[in-house]
Amino acid sequence: MPKQTAEHASYDRDYHAWLTESAALLREGCLSDIDFAQIAEELEDMGRSERRAIESYLKVLIVHLLKWQHQTERRGPSWQLSIANSRDAIGRRLRESPSLRPKLPEMVVERYPNARQHAALETGLDLADLPETCPFTVAQLLDDGYWGA
Repeated sequence: MPKQTAEHASYDRDYHAWLTESAALLREGCLSDIDFAQIAEELEDMGRSERRAIESYLKVLIVHLLKWQHQTERRGPSWQLSIANSRDAIGRRLRESPSLRPKLPEMVVERYPNARQHAALETGLDLADLPETCPFTVAQLLDDGYWGA
């Protein structure tokens, strides 16, 4: 934890002030005032946050592609926009964090069961009517021109 004095912002009391102060201390080379353990934890949290963001967009993308495939009569611009927005957001994050690209197949496997369940709930389809494993490859999920069946 950072030093709990009037001179130093507390991580627990004012997160933004702690971030700003820590960045300034690092830039100034005041290493003795840095809480390295807390900074390391924050960096790890940031990495997990990026992964969670991609996983979240993958889920939305899969849900809408499933809906697109299984409810052709209800296709509309809102689903198209959701698919396009998810692909764009995933692409931006992968450009900023390319080391997450090899983890995409694992993320798809992890998020698919929940996406499948949500697609069933949103469409009113029986869960058994949706594939048990993700019918989309990572390449298809990221391909702006892919819309499935």
